[in-house]
Amino acid sequence: MSTSADTICALATPPGVAGLAVIRLSGGRAFEICDHVFEGSQKVCAAHSHKILYGWFTCRGVRIDSVTVSVYRAPSSYTGEDVAEIGCHGGVFVTEQIIDALVEQGARYATPGEFTKRAFLNHKLDLTQVEAVADIIHAETRVGAQTAARQLSGGFTTKMSAVREQLLQIIGLLELELDFSEEDVEFVDRTGLRSLVQSLCDDVDRLAAHVKQDQVLRSGYHVAVVGFPNAGKSSLFNALLDRSRAIVSAVAGTTRDYLHETIIIDGYSIHLVDTAGLRDSNDLIELEGISLTASVMQESNLILVVNDASLGRDHSKSLFNQLLAVYPESKHIYVDNKIDLVHDVEPGDSLECSANTGAGIDDVKRALVDLVREHGVAPGDVLLNARQAMLLQNIANSLRSCLAGMDSQLSSDLLAVDLRTCIRLLGEISGETWNPDVLETVFSRFCIGK
Repeated sequence: MSTSADTICALATPPGVAGLAVIRLSGGRAFEICDHVFEGSQKVCAAHSHKILYGWFTCRGVRIDSVTVSVYRAPSSYTGEDVAEIGCHGGVFVTEQIIDALVEQGARYATPGEFTKRAFLNHKLDLTQVEAVADIIHAETRVGAQTAARQLSGGFTTKMSAVREQLLQIIGLLELELDFSEEDVEFVDRTGLRSLVQSLCDDVDRLAAHVKQDQVLRSGYHVAVVGFPNAGKSSLFNALLDRSRAIVSAVAGTTRDYLHETIIIDGYSIHLVDTAGLRDSNDLIELEGISLTASVMQESNLILVVNDASLGRDHSKSLFNQLLAVYPESKHIYVDNKIDLVHDVEPGDSLECSANTGAGIDDVKRALVDLVREHGVAPGDVLLNARQAMLLQNIANSLRSCLAGMDSQLSSDLLAVDLRTCIRLLGEISGETWNPDVLETVFSRFCIGK
């Protein structure tokens, strides 16, 4: 473990008025700097690791706040360096004074994610665990947060390590065959090898295929509420929120922009977007709203088409079929709204509701939750992001190349090349091998203080 003389500090809790705030320092001078501004019964430099001290934080002889100082000595800390965490009363003025005093004593302001970056560089966390930290912070579903926590504890790392060990064992046997090539000795049964590589390939493909589901667990389920003008989109939007958020009017084209709100059902985060009505228009502002609707649908997991049932059950079916063709990767639901105005009460093949009376709204919510659950199934201890999924797909491609090589009866050394490529890619997933650009991308998701 390395302990940097470059000591960083930052507020580790959200800024603003609160009961408590925590300011974190990490680096070779963390304890020394604290002793310049902390008055307590014991010096921070003399305290044992994992001990909490109580006293006063002072600045130029003036007491600023009564504080605690939690001491974590290297390497038994989050960053692997000497870490001190100052607990004070929450508030903008107090925390700014404390941080300014620490900087005056020789610390510097931390950059976003720098504490976790030091944890990675000091081998306290691998890269998948680092990404799990960001996922825990940003998770918008209960299942996503729980899966990220298991990944932080090393679940994904364990899975990848097992794959790596299998590959290394196979490579070792293949390369050993080269030493006995003249004796025509075969240490690896090709039938068994092919079965093993195929099994690994299937497992990796299965894992990589979960990236879309994992995105839902990470950032929620996105629903675009669309339809013709006056279909009752904004009324349904308000009914699902159970409060008035969108302006409701009998005048067509009222919604010019889109509104975004979130509801939580059964621990899942569902992002609803009320969009502009879809129709031909010469109004430039309305046209811009319709254009924004198209961009929202492009990014949505579900397109919920609202039909004015009083104009006929099939009034919006042409729109529904058109959107189904243009956005085939999204789910689609057809909702007959204003069912209270329909004299023919025979049930159709769509969801039925009245945003005005509230009838059928619970059915619409249940349909949304069922679709979220369909997407929100995490494969055990893994919450994939785009970087990890791409590397897994590359691993699967290398395994397929190895399988093709066996079918072509390539020599052991050539088969080992593809398997060694898999080892290298696994190293990129875990961060065993990395480059600065990758780290910059990963840590760009972090806030200052983490």
